[in-house]
Amino acid sequence: MNGEEVLCAYEKMLLIRVMEERISALYKGDIIPGFVHTSIGQEACAVGALTHARVSDVITSTHRGHGHVLAKGLEPDRMMAELMGKVTGANNGRGGSMHVADPRLGIFGANGIVGAGLPIALGAAFAAKDRGEGDLVVAFFGDGAIATGAFHEAMNMAALWKLPIIFLCENNGFSEFSSTADQHPVPISARAAGYGMESITLAGNDVEAVADGIRPVYAQVRGGSGPVFVEVTTLRVHGHYEGDPQVYRDKDEMARGILAADPLTVTRGRLRERGIGDDVLDLVDKRVRAVVDEAER
Repeated sequence: MNGEEVLCAYEKMLLIRVMEERISALYKGDIIPGFVHTSIGQEACAVGALTHARVSDVITSTHRGHGHVLAKGLEPDRMMAELMGKVTGANNGRGGSMHVADPRLGIFGANGIVGAGLPIALGAAFAAKDRGEGDLVVAFFGDGAIATGAFHEAMNMAALWKLPIIFLCENNGFSEFSSTADQHPVPISARAAGYGMESITLAGNDVEAVADGIRPVYAQVRGGSGPVFVEVTTLRVHGHYEGDPQVYRDKDEMARGILAADPLTVTRGRLRERGIGDDVLDLVDKRVRAVVDEAER
């Protein structure tokens, strides 16, 4: 990524972060109904993975999908209105936090059921291959979805039919309240080998590493050679749900991880190294906060 692209990525990640921090506060104040799951700490996964996406490409998401839909281009005011159950929301207020969708932007929906976005991605990829216009699908899911039947069925059929899907696993180390190490006997990326599928693992808290690492995957999948499995290793700062006390995590280890791997801190440091001053970064911060304030209003 060049300096301009990194600055653009930083602004997108900051938008996701500030939106979710605001959503968390509003949820605690009983302004947002239902359940809320945030992706704070995982912003580089969404922004980096979708840097090369077209509007006509499709994504499917998870119950932790705010970052994915914002990175794909959903307007912040329409997402915030959706979470508040308003008719001006992306789905007329009927979907809420876990079911945000906008097919006109290729957003085929977040999903409250673990792994349930994968069969939807399969159908979208089948249609994309039939159209023959080079579009593809990015299916976001967490490490917990690896244990579902839908994951294996989708991987099997996508590999068999050489469908244009990037299976993108955000491995944040925890599925609900259990660590990944307690649930899987082999590395997650090794699952792809069983279906004859290529796999790569990327540093999910580094937006440049994700964007640059996934670039050739886009070209390969668009070229018709079939699906690719991409694992991005990342960090879930908040719990499984907003208000989760996270008694299952070591607080000191978690604090060290957040300090070392915050994608915004990492990217801001890189921008400074490239000569982008704090005056420019502060203007970006001001612009983003104005957007979020307006979305809330």
